[in-house]
Order: sequence, then structure tokens, then C-alpha cells
Amino acid sequence: MDLCNIEEIKALLGRHGFRFSKSMGQNFLIESWVPQDIADASGAGAGTGVLEIGPGIGPLTVQLARRADKVAAVELDRALLPILSETLAGCPNVTVVPGDVMKLDLPALVAQQFAGLTPLVCANLPYNITTPVLTLLLESGLFASITVMIQREVAQRICAAPGTGDYGAFSVFCQYHAGTELLFEVPPECFLPAPKVTSAVLRLTPKSAPACVHDEKRFFRVVRGAFGQRRKTLLNALTSAFPLSKDDLRACIEAAGLPADVRGERLGIEEFARLADEIGGRG
Repeated sequence: MDLCNIEEIKALLGRHGFRFSKSMGQNFLIESWVPQDIADASGAGAGTGVLEIGPGIGPLTVQLARRADKVAAVELDRALLPILSETLAGCPNVTVVPGDVMKLDLPALVAQQFAGLTPLVCANLPYNITTPVLTLLLESGLFASITVMIQREVAQRICAAPGTGDYGAFSVFCQYHAGTELLFEVPPECFLPAPKVTSAVLRLTPKSAPACVHDEKRFFRVVRGAFGQRRKTLLNALTSAFPLSKDDLRACIEAAGLPADVRGERLGIEEFARLADEIGGRG
């Protein structure tokens, strides 16, 4: 069965009485090059185990199964489970895990499914869960790489550099935890139904916490405060985030080597780290 052939997809879904769910952000691939290229980019191969989130009817799952030693595909929509039983019948190294990835015990899942293997993530993520899922995966520290197809604008924000319009608190979070690469774009016509936006494939390569950050909790408190009110200067934005006087905050900003009127969107990880240290010294 060609899981990217639109006529075969429609026949498959019709046999099972399946209806698309907008609330679950379901868009199935209809161009075979897309799952092939995503699987190639994921690093799946001998000695790897791949966690897939939201396999749909399984086109990416099949490609991953051809490369990796093991694939665990987590699917929330129980209406897709009998379909996956059919489409993945020829993939003995795939386990479909029913459930919500946000509620699963990830360490236990990885230990059970990928013992002795290098764990990776590869997924076509529903747009509406991108941020919480990536946050969960990065904070877990379980995976050697995370390759996902997401909305292009979100991928651009994740990879954005300081001083650009796309740069924000989530950019800093992702770049703190991982190297970020926007690999290629996927147009709407590659999906059924076609979404209204272009997708992009993003690879995150987790790394050790930056050595310049000495207090992670305070670092991210500064980051959130800085971007909480983007139109304000860093000084004014931080006034509502920390119980320090404006004079004290101004002194911290200057001691960190930053202009008094700088805005948070201009700061990179090292600058945020210096500022967090200065604020900590007065807190």
C-alpha cells in the first residue's frame, strides 16, 4: 500500500470510517518524498530507537522502521489504531503506543522500548501542540536528536537570532537546550487536507547547558521578564518581574555591560546570563 497515494489514502480511511479531527490538527502526507526526506534527516539507522509522535496512518513510521532498529509511535486518536494495525502490519520493529505524549512517563517509555539503543525523536507534529511537546522533549534530556515537521513560522522563531523580529523567549529556550537547524520547507499541497500554512522540518540537537549560565531558574526568569512586554525597554520590562528598584535594575544592566536603553530582544544567551548573575547578586 502506498501511504502517500491520495486515492489509496481515501480508500483506506473510507474502509475504517475515519473522519479528520480539526482539534487534533490532522493533516496526512500525500507526497512520498516528504517522509523519506524527514526520515533521512532524523539520523535513524542501525543502533537507534525512534520515538514518533502522531503517526497518523503511518507513512513516516514506515520510513523510520526501514532505517532504525526500533520505532515507538505514540498516537492519541484511538480511531487511527485499527488503521495503523493494517498499514504497519509489515513493520515488526514498530510498537504503537496509544495515549497522549504529554501524559506518558517518557523515561519509562524510552527505557522499555529502546534499551541498548540511541533514542531519537522524529515526528510530523500537530501545529497546536508544538511548543509544549518540544519543551517536554528538550527538558527530558533523553534524546540525541529531535527532528520534527512544524509550522514554518514557529521553526523560524526557534532558529531566530537576537535582534530579529522572530526572536523571543522560546527562541532562547530552544537555543539554550539545543543546536537548531531549519532543514527544508514543505508546502501545503503535500497534505490532505491542505493546511493554510507552509511547514518546515527542524532538527534540534540537544547539548549541555551553557557554561555561562550559573542559575538556570533565575536565567529563565530574566528571559521571560524581558520578553513579557516586548515594546518596553529591558529596564521597564524587568521592573514588573523582579522586586528590585528601578535604580538597582539599571545598575544591574550597566554592570552586565549592556546599554541602559537596550531591549530584551537584542540579548543573546551570554548577555542574559550576565544580567541574571548581576540581578542574583542584588537579590
